[in-house]
Amino acid sequence: MEDRVLLDTKAAAKRLGLSTSTLEKLRVYGGGPNFCKLRRNVRYRCGDLDRWIEDRLRSSTSAPDAYADASGESQ
Repeated sequence: MEDRVLLDTKAAAKRLGLSTSTLEKLRVYGGGPNFCKLRRNVRYRCGDLDRWIEDRLRSSTSAPDAYADASGESQ
């Protein structure tokens, strides 16, 4: 049921521990969680935010970053 809850950018950023600016940049450049565009409003499903976090779990700092671009820099 929580997956039906839609959060605005401010609430989603708070849930992820990010600034709204960071979340907005991730939307523009890619690499952020999936979002819904409802007319001019951007909304995030809680389940998508949780999956985005789970996809970034690492067991060590030397684990490869699946989100690094060709230059080796993380997105």
